[in-house]
Amino acid sequence: MFSPAPRKSSAGRRSENYGGTRTPSTPVSTTMPGRPSTGTPAPWTSRLSTIVRTPSVKKTGKASGTDHIQPVFVGEFPQQVRNAQVEWLKTLAPGTTDTSGFSGGMDRKTGICWMFFGRQVFVWSYLSGNAPQGCVCLEIPSEILSLEEDEICAKHGNGWIVSVIQWEDGMHADTESIVKHCNSVGILMCSQKSLAVAYWPDIFTANNNTPVVCFLMENEPDGGNMLLDARVASSRGLKTQWAGSISSSDTTVVNSMVASPIPGSISFECIAIVCQSNAELWRLECNSNCISYQRVRHDKEAKIAYTRSIIWRWPSIVSKEKRAEFFLLTDHEIQCWNVELRPKGDVSKLWSYEILSTGDAEIKKDLAGQKRVWLLDMQVNDGGKEITVLVASFCKDRISSSSYTQYSLLTLHYKSSGQKMGEGPELTSEKLLERKAPVQVILPKARVETEDFLFSMRLRVGGKPAGSTMILSGDGTATVAHYWNQAMRLYQFDLPWDAGKVLDASIIPTVEDGEEGSWVVLTEKAGLWAIPEKAVVLGSVEPPERSLSRKGSSNEEATDGERRSLAYGGNFTFQRQGSEATETQDSREKEIPRGFSHRTAQDEETEALIWNLFQNFLKSGETEGAFEKLHQAGAFEREGEMNVFTRASKIIVDTLAKQWATSRGANIVVMAAISSQLLEKQRRHQQFLQFLAASNCHNELQKRQRQALQTIMGHGEKLAAMIHLRELHNAAAQARPLNKLESPPIESKPSEVSGSLWDLVQVVGEKTRRDNVMLMDREKAEVFYSRVSYLEELFLCVNQHLSYVIGRELPLRLQIERLCQVSIACTGLVRTAIHYRDVQHSWYPSPEGLTPWYCEPNVRAGLWKVASVLFELKTEADVSEPSMRSALIVQLEELTDVLLEAYAGALTAKIEREEEYRGLQGEYWSRRDVLLNALYQHLKDTAEAACQDANGGDQGEQRRQEILRSHSKSLIALARRHAGYQTLWDICSDLGDMNYLRSLMHESMGLKEGRFSNYVFEQCYKNHQYAKLLRLGEEFQGELATFLQKHKNILWLHEIFQNHFTSASSTLHTFALSSEDEITTSIDEPTEVCDKKAHLSLSERRRLLNLAKIAALAGGEPGLEEKVECLNADLQILKVQEEVYQMGFSGGEVLNPRQLVEICLKNDHRELVLRAFDVFAWTGNAFRRNNKSLLENAWIRVADMDNWARISQSSKEEGWSDDQNLQMLENTALFNCSNRCYGTESSLCYEGSFQEVLPLLIEDAELSNIKDADTGKWSVEAILMQHPDFPEAGQLMLTAIRAGKFIGAGLDAEDADPMSD
Repeated sequence: MFSPAPRKSSAGRRSENYGGTRTPSTPVSTTMPGRPSTGTPAPWTSRLSTIVRTPSVKKTGKASGTDHIQPVFVGEFPQQVRNAQVEWLKTLAPGTTDTSGFSGGMDRKTGICWMFFGRQVFVWSYLSGNAPQGCVCLEIPSEILSLEEDEICAKHGNGWIVSVIQWEDGMHADTESIVKHCNSVGILMCSQKSLAVAYWPDIFTANNNTPVVCFLMENEPDGGNMLLDARVASSRGLKTQWAGSISSSDTTVVNSMVASPIPGSISFECIAIVCQSNAELWRLECNSNCISYQRVRHDKEAKIAYTRSIIWRWPSIVSKEKRAEFFLLTDHEIQCWNVELRPKGDVSKLWSYEILSTGDAEIKKDLAGQKRVWLLDMQVNDGGKEITVLVASFCKDRISSSSYTQYSLLTLHYKSSGQKMGEGPELTSEKLLERKAPVQVILPKARVETEDFLFSMRLRVGGKPAGSTMILSGDGTATVAHYWNQAMRLYQFDLPWDAGKVLDASIIPTVEDGEEGSWVVLTEKAGLWAIPEKAVVLGSVEPPERSLSRKGSSNEEATDGERRSLAYGGNFTFQRQGSEATETQDSREKEIPRGFSHRTAQDEETEALIWNLFQNFLKSGETEGAFEKLHQAGAFEREGEMNVFTRASKIIVDTLAKQWATSRGANIVVMAAISSQLLEKQRRHQQFLQFLAASNCHNELQKRQRQALQTIMGHGEKLAAMIHLRELHNAAAQARPLNKLESPPIESKPSEVSGSLWDLVQVVGEKTRRDNVMLMDREKAEVFYSRVSYLEELFLCVNQHLSYVIGRELPLRLQIERLCQVSIACTGLVRTAIHYRDVQHSWYPSPEGLTPWYCEPNVRAGLWKVASVLFELKTEADVSEPSMRSALIVQLEELTDVLLEAYAGALTAKIEREEEYRGLQGEYWSRRDVLLNALYQHLKDTAEAACQDANGGDQGEQRRQEILRSHSKSLIALARRHAGYQTLWDICSDLGDMNYLRSLMHESMGLKEGRFSNYVFEQCYKNHQYAKLLRLGEEFQGELATFLQKHKNILWLHEIFQNHFTSASSTLHTFALSSEDEITTSIDEPTEVCDKKAHLSLSERRRLLNLAKIAALAGGEPGLEEKVECLNADLQILKVQEEVYQMGFSGGEVLNPRQLVEICLKNDHRELVLRAFDVFAWTGNAFRRNNKSLLENAWIRVADMDNWARISQSSKEEGWSDDQNLQMLENTALFNCSNRCYGTESSLCYEGSFQEVLPLLIEDAELSNIKDADTGKWSVEAILMQHPDFPEAGQLMLTAIRAGKFIGAGLDAEDADPMSD
């Protein structure tokens, strides 16, 4: 199609070839048949490993940058496939260039590849680092290759469509797909021409060569005609297309098929939908015994459609639901169908969306002016809500009248975002889909192609970069299209020499869900190749005005080395553009950082300078002038991972061994070299540190770039940890033959390695390979042990795939053994790193705010996952494997120490950086308590068992105490380091050793969480051990006093015990008058306890006030009289409240004076209304001043207690004498209140008198200069003047209040009469 960033020399030759005759750059050898007429001529030989050409000259400058835009070798063909290719080539006539015998495909979900050679179908998984193992050869039965006398023949397999069915074979299917690459897979094939169907239920079983076969046909005339048409089309000699292709002249070709397992089936049952190009659909039910089928009926009134492809709407979940939906692309619309995944289930059409003709106006606008439009292929994303359609349109230039083809991508968005599977609308609607974005043009003006070429195109979506698509054409080209930088960019897959056609393309599955994988393509002759994300981004070009065909390759000449290889027939191997190529450029250019942030020229120069100075140091030991040169080059300007010293350190620890690549498949040789290479890396890294110290760069990093130096030292820690892990691995491998109990739960492994450590290494190595396709040609173990700086990935995989690693389907004893291996490895990694830090502490920067790698979240998550599974297996072992409990507890104790240290380090760093830490702190505390409690519970169980063995009694108890005391030392030390106060308390409580408890309380000081003594106080209080709590106060007086500030109900006891009587009196006084909420907070009991114990009755409050009075008297300090007077006043107020409570006008809760006054005034009981003035009397002047309105309402309410109008009328009508009037007034409420507030009882008021706040008469107010802000006067007389009866009975009312004051004071009635003056 076009070349990504072609070299000028190639471009010049290519332009010459366009002009006329073409001279092949490499002579065609008659001994190597099968060379295609188009593409890039190059040697074609059968060899073990296909290697990409790299220039023989030293790569410098821009030349070396071209490697980043080249494909990466992923996997070789299995040897059986290579042999079949050779045998097939031998059957061709000399000079024949027909390669139609090479056909195959790929399955995205399973990583399965297949290739056809005659009657043979070779199936294997490409997701393996070495030459693929476990290749299966399937024989197509002869009865379905030829039918009776007709020449219906699927030539060399080209006419077969293949579907891969992955069976759910266990609880770890997702993880097994990473390592085992599909343990149970079925293959369903359908002939495009003859409608023959072959079904292999499980290709990886021993009896996998006998498929179930059938022919799709019906007794109806149209069914017979359909089959007859297929025979006629084949007999005409029409050239068959590869899977998924159709021909414009053949309307009965099967062009697409989807299949899915029946959920819950146990006999390899699956459902398949077969689509013919004339819109006929077939529903197939397959099992291990037979295949049943039926034709799906269409709506007879529907427009006749010419179908293109069929796909599941939800590819990732289709096998887990009871029903599924699939999309069907026709020549003018998209149809959505529903299929029930059960035997004899229905297939029904849900809706259709018209793209052409009467379709969306916006789409019509995008395609306006185009003479003809073809919908070529369709794909859907994993979410099932975004559909991408490949569109080709025939256009004509209005100016030049020239015709051209335009290729574009139409993206539609499924608007029913909340719709779930099987809940789609069962009607036709064009509003279900909408155009997500304008049509993206891939090639604006390409050459006009035939319909056969157009219909041969296939579309793939979901690869890297995100949003990119791949277009496969029938002549074997693969083009990646992605929208970047506001423009469409194209990258064509093109090897530097002939690899044949691209048969199919897929995406490398990623370990994490929801992430895109790199594109991977299956070639005719050169195996499988991946296209790195960086290659697509950096190597793509703007759309040229050329075709999506194979013409115009960028690599039309072979190198001189290829010519020599051809001429002499040797096995000269060119360097593969893979992990080996990354190691060539002096190990300088490593992994591509996310986002493709380019290093500046200064960075590259500085990095080269560092390597030169380091090499000179290794040779001569001199570093004179190195620091100045590096400082001038800007080596100290970047921090963290971007620092050039950090990058150099990372290159050292992550270097891959070049020599291993020459022995692909020799796993034992590779694994034997791992240990020596790790030691060599460690030696070189230590030399690098010495270079930093000798050049004074270390001091500069310590001062200015602590994070960078921390990362460099972290590389050393990881190297030491990796060496330790390798030693564990070797030890496990050597001991393996002695262990006869365990059998590997996964595929056979090299004899040198096995067990859970090997499985874990395989998982981590595979994840790293898939994350970086440059490593796909390497062994998983090689990748893991080489990529030292990625050691955290091991803990991430432990967190995600531990159940698979330990083999949860194995017997419990084997699970425990495998889990203990993983636990030993994880704890050993962290302990080795910590030991390295302790030994090399002088090299480290100051640790403030820096987080070690083993304290990162992924590491903590992995360690906690192991601990969690240890809990689960211990629970099971308690019942079925009691002898294994001790091994689990030993590992749990080691793991607890490491995990809590990791949490402590992470928390300390967050606090030092002044970041939010409370979430992490809460997680730390909760997991600490769970781990320590589990360890102590096991210790208690052991002690209890020993006690029972000793036949109980005193001897058994003594034995229990001895075990607890002797075996709890390590647990106590661990709990003390991490403030595990609950565990310390439990141990001391069970031992009953108060002296040891006091010693721990003295030693556990200054922790941020709080002292241990404070925790002991809380436990004593919570358990109502008040006597024990107060006895501890003898030694911890200050701590206990601080603690009891929240618990007033006990604080006064401690204060009395300390002879602080005055303080105790204040505490009792405050506590007695506390509200219910304050008492609940003070007592601090659980809710159900608070409901019962937090309430203080009024009698209990009176008792507390009396105790407060006694304590005040015992204290005898200055101010005693005032204190006692205050307590007496509160006792009087409490007495009023008791009366209110007894009369049923309030609950038992304490009321403040205002609330109490309001309750007294609201009822009709005369005595309670009068008691309101007692409350005013005992609360003091401050309360009376602050509640003037309430006091005014009280006098009005008192006045309302008597009918003054009737009293006045009776007095006048009956002519009462003064004595009679006075006698009547003495019975009124006004008289009694006046007497209480201003008469004989006024001396009982607390803190002042009513006269000071509210004078009785106006003249008294004028004399005292007390005025109201509103009326200008403030007195009881003024208040009564507002009463409605005052105009008629005012004189009697005033006489009543005067009589209450003066008569009570011993004056005559004449003095009380206001009219006597």
